[in-house]
Amino acid sequence: MNLGTSPIAQQPAVNCDNEVIAILQNVERVFSLGGQLVYALHGVNLTIHKGQFIVIMGRSGSGKTTLLNVLGGLDKPTKGQVFFRGKEISKLSERALTQWRRQEVNFIFQSFALLPTLTAYENTELPLRIKGIAGSQRRKRVKECLEMVGLWKRAHHRTFELSGGEQQRVGIARALATKPRLLLADEPTGELDSRTGHKVLTLFQDIIQQESITVCMVTHNPDAVSFANVVYHMADGKITS
Repeated sequence: MNLGTSPIAQQPAVNCDNEVIAILQNVERVFSLGGQLVYALHGVNLTIHKGQFIVIMGRSGSGKTTLLNVLGGLDKPTKGQVFFRGKEISKLSERALTQWRRQEVNFIFQSFALLPTLTAYENTELPLRIKGIAGSQRRKRVKECLEMVGLWKRAHHRTFELSGGEQQRVGIARALATKPRLLLADEPTGELDSRTGHKVLTLFQDIIQQESITVCMVTHNPDAVSFANVVYHMADGKITS
């Protein structure tokens, strides 16, 4: 059975190998709206390999964000199965999903989602504190992540002192802090100008190479196509190409 779909654009990935990170098999996500059933996802099959930079495109309401949420365990499918490294996560309890997310995935949002009263360093450190990582290890990892995104010199600046592009890079550093296997990005360039967005997309390519992780990004930004290894289009809850 072919669990994948044909990408509209594909280039060799630097770290892409045959290891399968995630599989969505016949996934549906149905909501009830005004007494009618609305299919946010409809029969989606998708296979994601380690080291890929995947871009998912489509209009608003096409199902992109729902797909990302299902991949990240924030939303459970109404029907179908979701596997991560061979483990079915679609049947896990909410508590088990929370523990799984802390170990395996992280998210980057369009609105940056930083705590404004904290510095770049403190925002990046926060998920490590939540996980109970020792202070010396936290300091080392925070420095690594902020250097990776080119912001170590701005480590002690608060969020309101940073530009939009710098805030997004802090968001990326924070998402990388726990060393996730899968990074899920929801419109990460949506609030940025084209030049800054280009820098963020380039950064994703560098991160895949340096951290050996997989990035799955949903976007309206057509510039993202030239950066991705695999590009999918969505419409009406389906992957169309």
